[in-house]
Amino acid sequence: MTCRRMLFLSWLATVWLAVLPHTAWAQAQAGPAYTLKPEYFRVADFKLQSGAVLKDMVIEYATLGEPRRDAAGHIVNAVINPHGWSGNYAQSVTIAKDMIGPGRPLDPEKHFIIFPTAMGSPGSSSPSVSGLGPRFPRYTVSDMVAAQHRLVTEKFSIRKLAGVIGASMGGYQTLQWITQYPEMMNWAVPIATSRKADGRNIGIFGMMSYNIRSDPGYLNGEYKEQPREGMRRGFMGTYLWYFGTAFYDAQYKTEEQALKGLQDAGLGSDRMDANDIIWRNNAMAAYDVTPSLSKVKAKVLVVGVVEDELFPPKEATQPIADAIPGAKAFLYESPLGHLGCAVHIGKANDAIAKFIGEAEKN
Repeated sequence: MTCRRMLFLSWLATVWLAVLPHTAWAQAQAGPAYTLKPEYFRVADFKLQSGAVLKDMVIEYATLGEPRRDAAGHIVNAVINPHGWSGNYAQSVTIAKDMIGPGRPLDPEKHFIIFPTAMGSPGSSSPSVSGLGPRFPRYTVSDMVAAQHRLVTEKFSIRKLAGVIGASMGGYQTLQWITQYPEMMNWAVPIATSRKADGRNIGIFGMMSYNIRSDPGYLNGEYKEQPREGMRRGFMGTYLWYFGTAFYDAQYKTEEQALKGLQDAGLGSDRMDANDIIWRNNAMAAYDVTPSLSKVKAKVLVVGVVEDELFPPKEATQPIADAIPGAKAFLYESPLGHLGCAVHIGKANDAIAKFIGEAEKN
C-alpha cells in the first residue's frame, strides 16, 4: 500500500474519531476485523461514455471470501460492494464493519465479495493518480460501473453476480449496475441513496467544487500545491448535511463550537486532491437512472436512514422502491443522519440478510 493511500485511510479514521460520540464509534468497530489487500486490473484504451479514451485504465480492488463455482467452472457467489464518495476499496471494513461477517449481509463464508475503488478515486484511474490532472477526461457513474463490469467479466470471468450492495455514492453505482446490466445479478441493495442527482445535492456538491475553483491557488487545475483553503471551505459547507439535526443539537451549543466542528471536518480535505474532488462531483451531478428503473430485473431492497438529510427517505428512498417492480423499502433511525448508513448499518443487518437469503433461494 502506498504512503498516499495509508494517509487517506488514516484520515478516514481520524475524522470519525473526532466527530462521532464514543458509543457510535464503538458500534462502528463492533464487526469482525478483516484486512484487505489491494490488487490492480488494467484495461487498455478504455472508452468512456463521452467518447474519450483512457489509454491505461486502472481499477484498484480487493476481495474477501472464496469463489464458489458451478459445474461449468463459473463463479456463482460474487457480490460487488462499491464505496461512497470519500472512500475506496477498504471503506466497508473500516467504517461499516457491522455489515461484514458470518450471518451478516456481506458474509465471507457464503460470498466472494469484490470491493472496487471507483474510477476517479485515488487507487483507480483519476486525475491525480493518472498524472493527467485537469486533462483527465470527464467520466460518469456509468463509466465507473462499466470499468467494474470489465473487472468482473474479464479478470474473474463472472457471468452473473449474486448481488450488488452499496451506500451513498455506492448506492448510485448499485442502481447503475442494475439498470446498465439488468441481467447481471440476482439481487441488489442500494442504501441511503437516490435515483438521480436532485437540485439540493447538485447544489451541495457544486458549492464544494465552486469553493475549490474559486481558490486563487487552483489555477484552472494546474496547481503545483493543493488549493487547501478552497478545499477546506468546500468541505465545511458540505459537512452541514451529513449528520442529523439531533447530532448537531447535541454537539454544538455555541457558534464557536459549530465553527470548530466545521473546521475539523474541513481538515478531511488535507488528504485529497482538488481535481479528483471536482471530477467526482461532476460525475455525481450528471447521474440519473430514473428512466430505466421500471426495467430492473433484480430483486431489490432499498434501505434508507430516517434522519438522512442528503437523501431523505420520502424524496429518495421510497421513490426508488416505487419505481422498481417488486422492490421493497426498509428504514431505520440514526442520529448520525446520512453517515448512519455506514456507522449504524447494523440496524438494517437482519432485514438485509433476510432479503438476501430469500433472494438466493430462488
